[in-house]
Amino acid sequence: MSQTRTTGSPLVFSDVDETLIKVKSMFRFLSFYLERRGEPPATYERLTGELRQAARSGAPRAEINRRYYRLYAGEEAAALAAAGRDWFAAENESPGGLFHDGVRQALAAHAARGETVLLISGSFFACLDPIAEATGADRAFGSRPVIRDGRLTGEVLFSLIGPAKGRLARAAAALRGADLADCTAYGDHISDLDLLSAVGHPVVVGDDPELTEHARRAAWRRMELPGPARHIQEAAA
Repeated sequence: MSQTRTTGSPLVFSDVDETLIKVKSMFRFLSFYLERRGEPPATYERLTGELRQAARSGAPRAEINRRYYRLYAGEEAAALAAAGRDWFAAENESPGGLFHDGVRQALAAHAARGETVLLISGSFFACLDPIAEATGADRAFGSRPVIRDGRLTGEVLFSLIGPAKGRLARAAAALRGADLADCTAYGDHISDLDLLSAVGHPVVVGDDPELTEHARRAAWRRMELPGPARHIQEAAA
């Protein structure tokens, strides 16, 4: 039986894509959804090619995130949610599974100690809701597409990218009466730096060169992948 979580208990924040799971959920889901809709593979390549070109041209990550959601303009939110559950099941049953087991086990250990686990991602409800349910996370925060009359407009209320993750962590701690010095965060990419810097116990997942160098200088903990949660190590000073 899980422990009762109370206001003021430590919070645990975790990025999702390539931190908790092995893939970039937004792109894998888009491929799955387009195929389900009967689109040829060339459609996915064209749409993602345009996003990659924008990235190469220097467009900010938040702008790329917004452009991604424009691809769903007019789509029914309920249909996307149903497709997300099917996408998750297919990914999770694939060889090797969807999750980084070490991170998933670490989050489960936090939850068993009564800590509140919150997922934070630039992805959206279609991908995040089944992931949160499967991991027992208390809540998943993602980018928020605008929905009117049950359909996505293609716009977003906000993109949960980069510094926005750190702002959300600070706001969540304030609302729940948690001391950020007691909180933990997991992230794999330099764009997670604001989130990791917001807490007293940052954990760098994987080997992103820029983030790994920052972890080395700051003596943050690191989790090498693949590997179980016990492989969390102190970064070299």
